[in-house]
Amino acid sequence: MMLERIKKIIEEFTEKNILIAIAESCTGGYISHMITNISGSSEVFERGVVCYSNQAKIDLLNVNPKSIEKFGAVSDSVANQLATNIRKLSNVDIGIGITGIAGPTGGTPEKPVGLVYIGFSTKKETNVMKFTFKTDRIDFKKKVLEKILQFLEDFSL
Repeated sequence: MMLERIKKIIEEFTEKNILIAIAESCTGGYISHMITNISGSSEVFERGVVCYSNQAKIDLLNVNPKSIEKFGAVSDSVANQLATNIRKLSNVDIGIGITGIAGPTGGTPEKPVGLVYIGFSTKKETNVMKFTFKTDRIDFKKKVLEKILQFLEDFSL
């Protein structure tokens, strides 16, 4: 089912010449992996960057270190920068930035395990959505993919 949805998105985006790029932290490349499981994805998928560490976010995607210091790596601000900067650096139509806490460790009362921020950046605007998925790491990644597919299915230039 998931692969069918991805295939449809790739077909539609290929027709409309829409390019995407993804900056993944907590999903560790899973979103890029799932997209590239579909033949023809190279027409749409420009690049995926796994920026797991804070340093990678800073070095590869120009995330402002002060934002990480002030808000933490798992924040609206960092997701916004990941999405915006991957879009600009890749020269694509849609940039997606993902940062969260997959668990089972690493959570705090303010930022529980399962918290994720997903940024979607287009030339018009950047929006960040916040979710909490109380599940294991693998299902966490699947739920993040689900939200991204919903966004891409609803997207129109």
